[in-house]
Amino acid sequence: MIMANSQVKNIFLLAGQSNMSGLGGVVKNVWDRIVPPECSPNPAILKLDANLQWVEATEPLHADIDVNVTCGIGPGMPFANSLLNKTSCLGIVRLVPCAMAGNKISEWQKGTFLYNQLVKRAKAATLQECGVISAMLWYQGESDTVRLSDANVYKGKMQQFFTDLRSDLGLPELLIIQVALASGGKHYTEIVREAQLNPEIANVVTVDAKGLQLHKDNLHLTASSQVFLGHMMADAFMKTISTTSSS
Repeated sequence: MIMANSQVKNIFLLAGQSNMSGLGGVVKNVWDRIVPPECSPNPAILKLDANLQWVEATEPLHADIDVNVTCGIGPGMPFANSLLNKTSCLGIVRLVPCAMAGNKISEWQKGTFLYNQLVKRAKAATLQECGVISAMLWYQGESDTVRLSDANVYKGKMQQFFTDLRSDLGLPELLIIQVALASGGKHYTEIVREAQLNPEIANVVTVDAKGLQLHKDNLHLTASSQVFLGHMMADAFMKTISTTSSS
């Protein structure tokens, strides 16, 4: 939940694969280094770097985390800036980048490297600052559209991942804002999208990226699309918090 006390830090986990780590503005493994205004640095936005230190957040957010690809613009910075523009009670927004390109949902199951890293970084973020994890932003699934066998088990593995993560973080009602795919590697994209649009698990909110502009690879969102997605996720967060507060 949003904490109105400026001394309480609101922490957001960023996890998934390449569209979360952000390849906006990246063409042929080269980032154009154009930072949209909505992604500009802000002293009120910090990130947990690869050394578990808080630093001022700048694009590319995942450059020191997803080191095997060239990172560009992702949804994290426009999400954070949009939140700060929507409310004056946030104080400091702290982002915890954890996404890595090219992974399947099976690589996020409990005990895997990616899962363990996510839990480690999440716990480090809260312990260092006595902060509150407000939500996880989750954008993954393109790699699970290639094989029918992967697509068919996606929903169950997604639900298990969310359940295990909440348990290990001691946050049984952790809000998860996930993205329904804008694209996929092969023919089984709609099976994965169906699972994402109908997660059938409490406190999981889905925003639909379908129709957002893609790079020529027809897989990765452009920088402008990432900005739009960040706003969508911020809107979803504020709407969910507003609904929860009034109920």
